[in-house]
This record gives sequence, structure tokens and C-alpha cells, in this order.
Amino acid sequence: MNSVEALNLISKDSIKSEQPEIKIGSTVKVSVKIKEGQRERIQAFEGTVIAIKGSGVSKTFTVRRVSYGVGVERVFPVNSPNVAKVELVRNGTVRRAKLYYLRDRVGKAAKVKEKIK
Repeated sequence: MNSVEALNLISKDSIKSEQPEIKIGSTVKVSVKIKEGQRERIQAFEGTVIAIKGSGVSKTFTVRRVSYGVGVERVFPVNSPNVAKVELVRNGTVRRAKLYYLRDRVGKAAKVKEKIK
């Protein structure tokens, strides 16, 4: 067995399988484990998914929200043990793979339309 096959075996074990279908433009609520000294708590971060990068174990997604008039973006690894759970709040309809243009928009222009099923 060569090293590439060994890495593939290790990566298959560490990939989470219970994740919801995260798509660009979706609004998600990410529960993150935060360690403060000896105690550990869970903090929610809700926002719009503006980018998904990578594949396999190294897959990440970027969530953006506006908090008190300031845009905040966080990058979450999909398979991180610090990400407790990801809830899908609503699906958005977009025509781009990356929504970096939302950084320049303010107010209602920064909203993503909801996908009608």
C-alpha cells in the first residue's frame, strides 16, 4: 500500500456523514464549540454561505453575516470536531459559485432570494 492509498483510508474515516446539503446562497446556523479555560460552550453563528472550497477532508465553507453594521465572515472546516452541527435555515437561489460581491452590498441589496420549491 502506498502513501496515497493510506491517506485516502484515513480521510474516509474522518469525514462526517450526517451533514446537511450545504449550497451557495443558503442560510445556515453553525453551532461551534468554544473552549474558555476549563469550560466548553456552544455558540451559534447564522449567516449566508458565500463560498465552498476544497474537497474531502479539507473542505471548508465561508459564512457571512452583518452584525451591528459590520460584516463578519467565518470559515468553517466541514469535518472539524469544533463544529457541533450545521442547520439549514433556508435555501437561496443564486447564479454564481462564489458570492464575494455581497461584501460590497448594503441593506436589502445584500439579501439572497429564497428558493421556491
